[in-house]
Amino acid sequence: MQVIGVGIGRTGTYSLKLAIERLGLGPCHHMEEVLLDPAAQVPLWAEAVAGRADWARIYQGYASAVDWPTAAFYRELLSAYPGARFILTERDPDRWVESFSATIYKLMAGRGQAPQEMQAWFDMAEGVILKCGFPPGLGTPELRQAFLAHNETVKTVIPANRLLAYQVKEGWEPLCTFLEKPVPAEPFPRSNDRGEFWDRISATS
Repeated sequence: MQVIGVGIGRTGTYSLKLAIERLGLGPCHHMEEVLLDPAAQVPLWAEAVAGRADWARIYQGYASAVDWPTAAFYRELLSAYPGARFILTERDPDRWVESFSATIYKLMAGRGQAPQEMQAWFDMAEGVILKCGFPPGLGTPELRQAFLAHNETVKTVIPANRLLAYQVKEGWEPLCTFLEKPVPAEPFPRSNDRGEFWDRISATS
């Protein structure tokens, strides 16, 4: 594992995944991988939530990872991968609350309407999100506070020389400088707006 994203969902993690892969540091794990192969992925991550992570199996075939579930385990991954660099994707907290509430939080709140075969994924995902400080039922002020608390804790735990605090709107330059890669000629990837989020969920459920 060369690059580990520790920013939570709805902070530009899918755009970061595409950027990391364009820089030659992929394949990059993302929650999409879990949704595409739940039979293999969900049990591994459920074990991680329970404190029995097998990182070699979880990240077999991957050179990097972003988004949840990975972002919940920054303390463990800091120890497991002493040579990795970490990226904390940040975002305006009020815009993050709005986006998170309209996508991931809404999805989790509606788990009762989801098919039975998705329930193990929901169990795992709830554990991951709770580990980051987001239990069900939080209001806007509490979500905002929890978001800021996660980011500040990451900055406290991960040494500054191994961490890039970054917003995807900053584009290639700070990312490439941190990862010591040349800046690509093409525009920085922009992906996974709210419509794309629900399209991906529909395609994998």
